[in-house]
Amino acid sequence: MKRLPIVVAGGGHAGIEAAHAIARMGGRAILVTMDAGAIGRMSCNPAIGGLAKSHLVHEIDALGGIMGFAADSCTIQNKVLNTSKGRAVWSLRSQVDKIQYQKFVSQLILDCKNISVIEDEVVGFKTKNGAVSGALFRSGGAISCFSLVITAGTFLNGLMHIGANSYSAGRMGEKQSLGLTECLVSHGFKTMRLKTGTPPRAYKNSIDWSKLKPSMGNSKGERFSLNTKKPFSPLNVPCYLAHTNKKVADIVNKNLSLSAMFSGKISAIGPRYCPSIEDKIVRFADRSSHQLFLEPEWLGSNQIYINGFSTSLPKNIQLEALRSVVGCESIELLRPGYAIEYDCFPTAQLKASLESKNIKNLFLAGQLNGTSGYEEAAAQGLIAGINSTLSLYQKKPFVLSRNEAYIGVLVDDLITKTINEPY
Repeated sequence: MKRLPIVVAGGGHAGIEAAHAIARMGGRAILVTMDAGAIGRMSCNPAIGGLAKSHLVHEIDALGGIMGFAADSCTIQNKVLNTSKGRAVWSLRSQVDKIQYQKFVSQLILDCKNISVIEDEVVGFKTKNGAVSGALFRSGGAISCFSLVITAGTFLNGLMHIGANSYSAGRMGEKQSLGLTECLVSHGFKTMRLKTGTPPRAYKNSIDWSKLKPSMGNSKGERFSLNTKKPFSPLNVPCYLAHTNKKVADIVNKNLSLSAMFSGKISAIGPRYCPSIEDKIVRFADRSSHQLFLEPEWLGSNQIYINGFSTSLPKNIQLEALRSVVGCESIELLRPGYAIEYDCFPTAQLKASLESKNIKNLFLAGQLNGTSGYEEAAAQGLIAGINSTLSLYQKKPFVLSRNEAYIGVLVDDLITKTINEPY
């Protein structure tokens, strides 16, 4: 008997793990993305792993996922964090070539015989007897499916903010997704708005690197994936450290009313553990400076990611503040930092399998579940992909408990706690 396909809506980190898991388990995945050239795109920082997150990446790899092997294959610097503490909290963080990473995972998806990629947009779905029966496309088409896995990231009614200006977008240069929120609400789902942000990108040749301190990798061949061959000897391309100062704080404080978040223009809540420069300067007013990491976005890149300077201030204020940082006196921005506001869904509406409690064979995974970060998204996509396929075969769902895995803690927190900020 020919089984119906499983449709995955979205080609980000959650979507690719879901589609890959479905294909590996013998299901037929149809990955629907608004831009086939953006599959696996790293829309924010050019790194995988870090505190707690590296545990998720190792678990994704242990379950056959993509992220760890892709990160190892594209690493330009490896660093083990927390080495001054016990080994239980050591965390691997890989600076990666984000162009190569996207090419790597995109090719893996395109080469998989059980995955078909459709360049379109899922705007709704049909149900029959309380279960998903089909996906509806922006183009007017529709397809019958056994399950639908929604991994739409920050694209649902996405609204980008730079100072007083707002733009409809899912991320910089990419349009928002409309219709899917409304369809979910019409089926009884509750929704809320959250916010995240990204720092400016600067031209490498506009920075005086001689005034900055290099930050090198310290890894001795540590890897994320068991499939990465030993010995693993990644490149060790330097990042650089810079520091804000009182002048930067004065500029930010003087212009808080122009920040979309602080002006009250955005009511959505942002990530507490990845705060904007405005948040840091207001909340930690007693600190004289804050550390910035200047990171290359890919090998040989003239584009530098200013880690630690997430902001929604106007571009001219961003420039004024950054030019007050030693080494950045002549900095030029390729693009400013911005905040993005988007629809998400309180996850008490989901089971531990990430299936909807109200609609059978409808799964939600990734940032639209109120999480923040590539790793959290990928972990959820993997779980949703596995369980949508198990449902296809009429098998019990795969659920990790809190004492078995960090993924188990992640999912259990999502479905049992009130999420009022990006998790």
